[in-house]
Amino acid sequence: MKYCHQNYRATILGFTLVELLVVLSILALLLTLATPRYFNSIDRAKDATLMQDLNTLRESIDKFYADHGEYPKSLEDLVERKYIRKIPVDPITGKSTTWIFTPPEQPLVGDIYDIHSGSEGTAKDGTRYADW
Repeated sequence: MKYCHQNYRATILGFTLVELLVVLSILALLLTLATPRYFNSIDRAKDATLMQDLNTLRESIDKFYADHGEYPKSLEDLVERKYIRKIPVDPITGKSTTWIFTPPEQPLVGDIYDIHSGSEGTAKDGTRYADW
């Protein structure tokens, strides 16, 4: 560090502890304002992704039924017959194996009439993900 010898006083050129504490407190304040918005935007993105995935899967199931006269027995049937590229990951649970299937009513054939998220959580609007 350099010393400045003016007026018989030696002062250190650099940051003092008080200046560093002020800067750190300003940074902490900014982080407390920005962090909740960041996590809220992540939750909103997961909700939007789940809604889009459910809409895509439901459209694919309906197209499968229109083409074959029966509902698919598994999501792998949709992949094998090129209705979807791959089984999507449930953005809430983080797995592609947690989807919940609703079978069609008799006398319709197949195992998947409708699909829901396997998450037990609730969305920001208070609805359960499993009810979407």
